[in-house]
Amino acid sequence: MQLAEDVTQPLGAPSAGSIVGRLERIPFTRTHLRVAAILGTGTFFDAFDLLAIGIALTVVLTTFHMSFAAAGILISGAYAGQFVGGLVFGSLSERYGRKPAFIAALAVFGACALFAAFATSMQQLLIARVVQGLGLGAEVPLAGAMFNEFVRGRSRGKIVMAYEGMFVWGLFVAPLAGMILFRLLSPDLGWRVLFAVGAIPLVVALIAIKALPESPRWLAEQGRVAEADAIVGAFERDAQRAGTVLEAPVAVRLSGKPTDFGELFSPTYRARTWMSYALWFTTYFAMYGYSTWLPTLYVKLGGLPPSASLALTSLVGAIQLGAVYVQSATIDRVGRKPWFIASYVIALVGTLWGAFAVGVLHLSGWPILFTAGALMGIGAYTSGSAVYLYTPELFPTRMRVWATTTSASVCRIASTIAPAVVGVFLASAGGIGAVFVMFGIDLAIGLVIFARFAIETKGLVLEELAP
Repeated sequence: MQLAEDVTQPLGAPSAGSIVGRLERIPFTRTHLRVAAILGTGTFFDAFDLLAIGIALTVVLTTFHMSFAAAGILISGAYAGQFVGGLVFGSLSERYGRKPAFIAALAVFGACALFAAFATSMQQLLIARVVQGLGLGAEVPLAGAMFNEFVRGRSRGKIVMAYEGMFVWGLFVAPLAGMILFRLLSPDLGWRVLFAVGAIPLVVALIAIKALPESPRWLAEQGRVAEADAIVGAFERDAQRAGTVLEAPVAVRLSGKPTDFGELFSPTYRARTWMSYALWFTTYFAMYGYSTWLPTLYVKLGGLPPSASLALTSLVGAIQLGAVYVQSATIDRVGRKPWFIASYVIALVGTLWGAFAVGVLHLSGWPILFTAGALMGIGAYTSGSAVYLYTPELFPTRMRVWATTTSASVCRIASTIAPAVVGVFLASAGGIGAVFVMFGIDLAIGLVIFARFAIETKGLVLEELAP
């Protein structure tokens, strides 16, 4: 970086290069917290929705007289919509801004949650979840990349990972909500209310119209410097009111290049792109494939009543939540690469233990499902949360959201395939043992690719990481 000639100029005459420099000197403020709260709504409900379908699945199977194979299609349908949504809204965010794309995606997600709650057939429920996926598939990676653009490099890992903890909070709250609703309401009404809770993002989308600022980095890249200056100025004043003495800003030279969606596969970025795709695919193949089925497996294979199944699912969520906050506290010191490698190894240990217990010890009760699932969950969810920090770090502002949403769309392919494949394996002679072996192979492939091609990004300004 170089000291800009205009950084001592009055804030009324800023340059595009000084916008980033000013952002990089601002600590976490109440304005950051407001942005995180709005963006984090979608992240929370992504996880909430992930487990909501798993929690409701046992009752939905009975309500609509569905087979295991049909249930797998229902789970996978939402992920098919998310694949398309990531591509559509990701491209729109680069053309028209992060804020309008985020609000539109959030509104689609929330509105379709209501439609799902009132479905009267499997066909209606499937349509609702596919369309809902259009919004959800874009909102979460878009929000993650956008939040990265507000946070300074020296503490980005800690702050963004704490923000991504909203995902694990969703995993923790969903089964608790399911327990309460199924105790207070009839089973059929309980799952409908659980889905209706997912309409809350529609309200937040309305709030975001006024309360959410556009990304100053994106505005600066678009030449809309006055708008970026006003937003950064609000952050600066917030920090100064809290007693922070802001250091002299150091400007960053911006590329000035326009968005080229094909640049992901240029010689400069293609290794990062394919590594990122492999990271998202392998992580979420294991995460969504196993987690969406786990509450039902506790009942169908483990012999537990639904209430006990939800209690164990909440316990796993609490363990995962603790792991993500440990990750948040250490990732800026330890680094991204060591944490991802450790996450893969922990998840692999879970699959090996599950395969050994089922295939060698001939055990498949709930203790095996719980211990293997807890290890897989700790590994997969710490990795799955960190991808929203790591992928935006690898690419420049002109295609940061596009890179993140296309990576997320690749993960939606995994999320679409995995639940259906699990359903097929469960109905086959291989059963749950074959499921563990499949996930082990998936995670081993991801570990090898990541270890070979990943770069370290801790502590660096985003513009330094992406040429």
